[in-house]
Amino acid sequence: MPILAAEPDRYPPHLFDHPPAGRSWHVLHAKPRQEKSLARHLRAAGISYYLPTVPRRCQARGRVLVTHAPIFPGYLFLHADRDERLTALTSNRVVHALPVHDQARLWDDLRQVERLLGAGLAVAAETRLAPGTPVEITTGPLAGLCGTVVRSGASRRFVVRVDFIQQGASVVLEDCAVLPLRGAELAAS
Repeated sequence: MPILAAEPDRYPPHLFDHPPAGRSWHVLHAKPRQEKSLARHLRAAGISYYLPTVPRRCQARGRVLVTHAPIFPGYLFLHADRDERLTALTSNRVVHALPVHDQARLWDDLRQVERLLGAGLAVAAETRLAPGTPVEITTGPLAGLCGTVVRSGASRRFVVRVDFIQQGASVVLEDCAVLPLRGAELAAS
C-alpha cells in the first residue's frame, strides 16, 4: 500500500521526447526533504523539471508501505528560462541553484538515468562514485548505455553517472554483455 500515490517524476510528461525550447538546465539544491514539494510547486506553475525517483519499501506500525524517494536526495533538475528559474528560487524550498555550463552533457546523463529507471530493474543510488572502467552495454534491455562497471560484493553493478552532481544510479549486471570504451569514445562519455 503506498503512502502517497507516485507523483510525476517530470513535467511536462514528454520532456525527454520534445523538450520545451528556449530553456536550459539548472540543478536546484533543495532544502532537506523538499524535493517533491518543489516538484509540485513547479508543476503547478507549468515549469519543466526532472526528479528521478525509485520505489522504496518500509515498514510502519506493522504494515509494509511503498514510498517513491528521489534517487538523488536534495537535487531537482530544472529546465527553465530566466523567469521560470526565478519562480523556482522564490518557492522557499531551494538552498542554491547550480548553473550548468555543459548543457549537452547533462542532457545525456539525464537521458541515461531516465532510460535506466525505465528498464524496470532495481536501481540503486550511487554516491561518491568509485573510479572504474568506462563501458558500453552491448546486449539486453540497456544496450547502448554508457557508464562504469564497479564491483559490489560478488556482483557487478553498472553505474550511470551524473557527473555534475557527482552521483549516479546503478543496476546489477546479470545477462548483459559490456564492451570497454576506448580513445574517442572514452573522451565523449
